[in-house]
Formats: sequence, structure tokens, C-alpha cells
Amino acid sequence: MLPAVPERAVDELGRTEGGPETLGLLVRDQHTRRLLLLRAVLDAAESAAPDVCPPAALNRLREDWSLLEEAERLEPYGPAGLPPAAGPGAARGNRPPPSPVRALLLHPFIGPWARDALRALGSAAGPPSTGETREPARAFAHFGALAVVAAARAGVSCTVRLTAHDGLLALPSLGALRTGGPGSGTTEVALVHRHGRLTLRRPGEADVVVHLQSGTGAWSESAAWTPAYTLPGLVPGSAPVPLDDLDPYRTARGGPRPDTLSGPAALDEADRKHWLHTWSGTAAALGTGGERRLAESVALLRCLVPLAAPPGSVPGGTGGSCSGTRREAFGAVLSSAPATATAFAATLVHEIQHTKLAALSDMTTLHHASPALRHFAPWRPDPRPYDGLLQGAYSHLALADFFQCSALSATLPARRDAAWVQHARYQAQVGAVLPTLVGSGDLTVRGRRFVDRMVEVYERLAEQPPPRGHAARATAYVQAARTLWNRRHAPGE
Repeated sequence: MLPAVPERAVDELGRTEGGPETLGLLVRDQHTRRLLLLRAVLDAAESAAPDVCPPAALNRLREDWSLLEEAERLEPYGPAGLPPAAGPGAARGNRPPPSPVRALLLHPFIGPWARDALRALGSAAGPPSTGETREPARAFAHFGALAVVAAARAGVSCTVRLTAHDGLLALPSLGALRTGGPGSGTTEVALVHRHGRLTLRRPGEADVVVHLQSGTGAWSESAAWTPAYTLPGLVPGSAPVPLDDLDPYRTARGGPRPDTLSGPAALDEADRKHWLHTWSGTAAALGTGGERRLAESVALLRCLVPLAAPPGSVPGGTGGSCSGTRREAFGAVLSSAPATATAFAATLVHEIQHTKLAALSDMTTLHHASPALRHFAPWRPDPRPYDGLLQGAYSHLALADFFQCSALSATLPARRDAAWVQHARYQAQVGAVLPTLVGSGDLTVRGRRFVDRMVEVYERLAEQPPPRGHAARATAYVQAARTLWNRRHAPGE
């Protein structure tokens, strides 16, 4: 049974906060949903027509599932695909960290993979997108790779055949084998695991021997192997954060991409050094906005996906950046290379709020508003649906709080002034849309409670206003944005 949401959690989240129990509740609920999705894939395959899921493909899926179960039997949480049993410890949020195999099953990209597999099996709503077929072979091939990694992590010996697509065989949390260039079709790879060593064999090629490392990653002397890369934990003792430029499900494959996001990036050594340098200062930068900002990033961030720089931006400069989250990939943040630690801290504050609100919305209904694109949002040139307006206002409210705290704690005048500029902009943007959010008749009881807590934060922030000039410029900016929006989108235009 999925957990209920206590009013205390709604209040905390409405204030853009979240204590350990509330954040733990979101994590457990999302993990349960991910495991249920895994089980749904197996059930959908079992019930699919033979022309959709041929007997050979179904038998292979069953074999991989059995290998996954064998691996997880060596771990403390029970068989794969079933949510962990709820107990007194779970209610207090003090469940021990997941085992390596369970952590693999709960990785953010299992969500996109499972939904892709369900679409391929015809078990998800909506017709296939342009160019998409109902053939589940690619999704099943990735599941086979997942099962092998789980077996290797658990010390289970195995011999299997895997399929590389488009020149890449990704082994989640370990790395990837390059078998050719993009568009090179499929390549069969025989894999043998014995005692922490993987041997990968391709026809006519030398064997690639890969050695597992503890945690994430695996090394090989072969140039065909690219190891997974991780950044250190944000704080001492916290889990490392994968910087994943290998997983085929890290961005939406074949579907429309939001116009605010660029495509995935492949990193070289210089890129990784830049990310590491910026990342090393991110925890301190988050802390300037209050300890809760650092705590929620430690609790919810599971993976970073590097994106290419937006068109027209200067590499390594401040001329442009983009970031986002995917609702089906809870715990992952997608971002172009951050220019500074402060800029990346703000990115995490922004995107973690989307993560929190999306997870809460999965657990309880906040509104019944239609998806019609009709609302003004000063941070976007296009009309927004009510849900998009709520998401945007929520993340901007957290940024207003973050930069106010940063301004109040800054000792250098230049940093203090820069933080006030950002605070004034976000505070004015939120103030412009709060009346629309509060005045909606589509809010549920829980939704109204949530929005009321947002109003409380907005009013609290207003008690310590920015310097008058910054506030005036921010107000003028919002007014100009509204005027331009009305010209473009007013009824009858």
C-alpha cells in the first residue's frame, strides 16, 4: 500500500522545505512506484500477444528476471519487483541504505526504461510516437544488461548474451562498451562474469576485460570501455553522485524535447574536471541559502545528467545554461555545465523543488485544473497551464528564499548586492502569479493548504525587502513581461 501524506508534510513542502521524515516519505513512495513499474513490465510481457512479445523474447525476459531475483536473494530486502515491506522503522524514516542491487533497481533511469518498455508492449496510454514501433527488443536488451550488473554486484557468476544498440552497450553503474559509431545497428556481445571480472566478447574483436570497483564504476585497459563517472558526495558520508553521460535512458529518446533544454552531452576529461571543480564548491554555496537547501539536495539528488550548452552560449561562460527534471526519473537533474558553484547551487534549488512537488503530486491531488495553456508566467514567454504555473511559482519562491538568505549572510558587498538582485527578481515574479494560484476554484483541500503555505513564505520574505532600487527594477521587469505577453496572447489577438 502506498503511504498517506500527513498534513505536516503538506505544510513543510508548501513552505518549500521538508524535514528528514517528509523527504524520506517522498523517497519511499517513489521507490515503491518504481518497483511496481518493474513488476508491471513483467506482467505486461506475460499477457502481450505473441506478435508483440514473441516467445523467444518472453523467455529471455524470464531468464533475466530470474537472474535479477537470484542476485537480490543475497540482499536483505526480498525478491525483485516487490516493494519493501512497511514496518515501524519505515514509518520513522530510518530504513538502512539500500543494498547495491536494490540501489540499482531504484536508479532514476529505471523509471524511463519501464515506461518505454510498457509503451513498446502496448500497455501505456497513448499511441506510439512518430517512428516508434511496438517492438520491445531494445527495452528487453537493456533489462538484460541491468540483470547482469545486478548479478555482478551480488557476486553471482553468469554467462549471457547482450545486444548493443547504435554502437553502445551500457551497463548501468559500471560503464559502457563502444561497439561502433551512432547508427551502427545492433551488435551481439557475449559476457561472462566470474569473481568481480567481466569478459566481453565480440566477433572478430579482442576480448574486453572489465574489473568491478566498489560502489560505482569499473575499469578496463581497453580503449573500447568507458567507465561510469561519479562526483563525491555533497557532504562527508553522503553517497557519491553519478555524472551520467552513458545511460541510453538519461534523456527522452525519440520524443519531443522541451524547447528550453539542449541535448545530452558526452564528456571528455576536461569536461569532467570542470564539473568536479564546480561541484566541489556547490555544497558551500547551497549552505549560504540555509542548511535546508543543502539537506534536501543530499536527500533527493541521485544523479546528474550533463547537457550540451544551449545554442549561442559561450563554453565555460555565463551567457546561457539550461536545466530540467523528468517526472518519471525521480532523483535525476539534467543540466548544462555550470559556470560557477553559486549558479549550480541555484540550479539545484530550482530543480529539487520540481522533484519535491512532482513527488507530492503523485501521492495526493492538489488541483483539478484543466491543462489549458492560458496563464501568464513572467519567467516564460508562452501561456502556461495551471499546473505549470504552480510548479514554476513554487521553484521561484524557493529561489527567492535562497537568495535572500544568501544576501543576508554575505560579507562581501558585491556578493550581497548580486544576491539581492536575484532575490528581488524571483520575489516579484512569484508575487505576480500568486493571486492566480490562490484564486483558483480548482484547488483541492490539500492543494489550498499547500498554496496557503506558499503565501506565508512570500509574506515572510517581504518583511526583509531588498534595497529599493533592486525592488523597483524587478517590478518594472515583471510589468514589461506582462505587457509583452498581453500583446502576444491576449484574447482576440
